[in-house]
Amino acid sequence: MAAGEGGADIRWYRVPLDREVMRKLTRRTDGEGLLQVGGYLLLLCASAAAAWLAWGRLPWWAVLLLLFLHGTFYAFLLNGFHELVHGTVFKTKWMNTVFLYVYSFLSWNSHVGFKASHNRHHQNTLHPPYDLEVVLPLQLKPVGFLFSALIDIPGMYGVVRDTILLSLGVVRGEWQLALFPPSNREARRPLVAWARIMFGGQLLIIAIAAVTGLWQLAAVTTFARFYGGWLQWLCNTSQHIGLQDNVSDFRLCCRTVRLNPFVEFLYFHMNFHIEHHMYASVPCYHLAGLRKALAADLPPARWLLPSWRDILGIVGRQKRDPTYQHVVELPPLSPAAAAAGARGAV
Repeated sequence: MAAGEGGADIRWYRVPLDREVMRKLTRRTDGEGLLQVGGYLLLLCASAAAAWLAWGRLPWWAVLLLLFLHGTFYAFLLNGFHELVHGTVFKTKWMNTVFLYVYSFLSWNSHVGFKASHNRHHQNTLHPPYDLEVVLPLQLKPVGFLFSALIDIPGMYGVVRDTILLSLGVVRGEWQLALFPPSNREARRPLVAWARIMFGGQLLIIAIAAVTGLWQLAAVTTFARFYGGWLQWLCNTSQHIGLQDNVSDFRLCCRTVRLNPFVEFLYFHMNFHIEHHMYASVPCYHLAGLRKALAADLPPARWLLPSWRDILGIVGRQKRDPTYQHVVELPPLSPAAAAAGARGAV
């Protein structure tokens, strides 16, 4: 079967959750949404302002450090974009849509393409060929991490190239062609339109910077996605790497890690990744509460650095044995889970 066609017949196991608890956890509020999404944008404005004001006033190394800090924060736009694509952040739909466009543009991402891909990823998590958004085993390359952490020249080339091609109506790649086949011109139209808007807008920022001489404008917006991504890379890459594919239990194919409150805020609470996949309708700002409700039946979560020690050990073993996949040790079922049994997808 070709990539993306149909879907895997999966009855996902979900830890049972009381209906009233579920109702509370899935409640969306504009206030909590603004605190997360708006608060993060204010943080970006503050880091951008610091780098901008330092430009030409402080030593070059201080400017670079402030830009690096800004890039570290900016990289997490991807995770805010991800949450807004889910549509679970705000109670008011238009607020979610407006912020989705802002986050999409600033992060050089297509909400049209990602929504099509991510819906399949959640329905068929790590079941190729129905999910090609994440394919195991993931390869770790130190050079790739260094580029991401400092200045991601290969990443910038790939993003700009793909945006230009999409703006010209060129859809390519196995997964993208599966999601937007040539026969479906109607689905392709918004994909191409957004690529044109985004590329045109980024070119406009660069043109304004060139005409005014205010290159710091482009440095803290258009180019900011492509430097300082080290922390986001460590967080995001931990989600599935080294785990199992073709299983029907999110506890075996997703990884939850512990983070301090500030990094968790930056990461839009996606450190609770088992919980997010198990109950994707829960807004990101309620995932900590979901973790508490499900904790008795979830594997323990480790802090980020110990988790990476585990990951590096798994990846090293996979190099020696490409067929190896780490099997997470699950806790004995709690009485509630044992009584309810394995539930199908809801």
